[in-house]
Amino acid sequence: MLYRRSSHHRGRCMESLLIRPDAVDFSTIPQVPEGTCVAPLQRPAHLGEDWLEPQQRVYTAEEHGIWDDLFAQQMDVLPGRAASSFLAGLKRLDLGRGGVPDFGALSEELQPITGWSVVPVPMLIPDHVFFYHLANRRFPAGNFIRTRAQFDYISEPDVFHDVFGHVPMLTDPIYADYMQEYGRAGWKALAYNRLKALSALYWYTVEFGLIREAEGIRAYGAGILSGPLEAKFSVEGQSPNRVHLEVDRVMRTDYVISDMQPTYFVIDSFEELYRKTVERNFDDLYRGLNPGFTYSNQAVLGGDKVYHLGSQEYANRGGQGSGAKPV
Repeated sequence: MLYRRSSHHRGRCMESLLIRPDAVDFSTIPQVPEGTCVAPLQRPAHLGEDWLEPQQRVYTAEEHGIWDDLFAQQMDVLPGRAASSFLAGLKRLDLGRGGVPDFGALSEELQPITGWSVVPVPMLIPDHVFFYHLANRRFPAGNFIRTRAQFDYISEPDVFHDVFGHVPMLTDPIYADYMQEYGRAGWKALAYNRLKALSALYWYTVEFGLIREAEGIRAYGAGILSGPLEAKFSVEGQSPNRVHLEVDRVMRTDYVISDMQPTYFVIDSFEELYRKTVERNFDDLYRGLNPGFTYSNQAVLGGDKVYHLGSQEYANRGGQGSGAKPV
């Protein structure tokens, strides 16, 4: 399942609006600076500025059955391909106990582990609101579930993608801290009008990240883990590149929104991911970034540490739109 969490943006660096790290109040929703392009999302009339639903919706028996069938499908695919932290979190939270999990109960289990909670939202929410919730250790989860007709693909995140794909990773303390720091990084990206670059970092880590483990490369990204094809393609496929993650390179790299990725980025550990992002001076990085991407999503650079040089056959045949099979 693939979708676009963050929109593309254009604009110049707005030096007069830079936010000092010591001046940020993460307890309030950040303001979007004038001239910063954001997705034109219409907030439903019954919601406040935080976009949170008053309560999680009540699901029908058919919708609970869709969750159970999706869960069973993924558990046939993920062993040997999913990161050990994900599988441990899945077991710890017992997401296969039957039906769509209750967010309140899920939050009660997560809170003593890493301090996170799961909160319901109706749909994709604006970037600045998303940053606000992550910065305060709240994960916004779609309040709806796909239909049978959308079983293997849905264009925006539903409750299965958000809860099954993302929430188990929030039981890992270091990864949970990374997610909070990503949310906090949104304030600076807004100030510099570089949401596009920060979105690429989210895409290539939180959604489509790979990690090296003793048994081999495994997936931890929710976009991989919540769909049946990409778990195999990303870890075992001959077509995609698998390259070690460097933050500056990733934030300059274009990505595919509605198909499988031509390139995946690999980390050695979540400690490495946290260190490479939190310790990076993003002021310097943003000052040197162009509004658009520098590298294509198929590019392999001279300085890359390459684990697998892909054939790119799937992408070059035209991807899923052409009927090409993942290889």
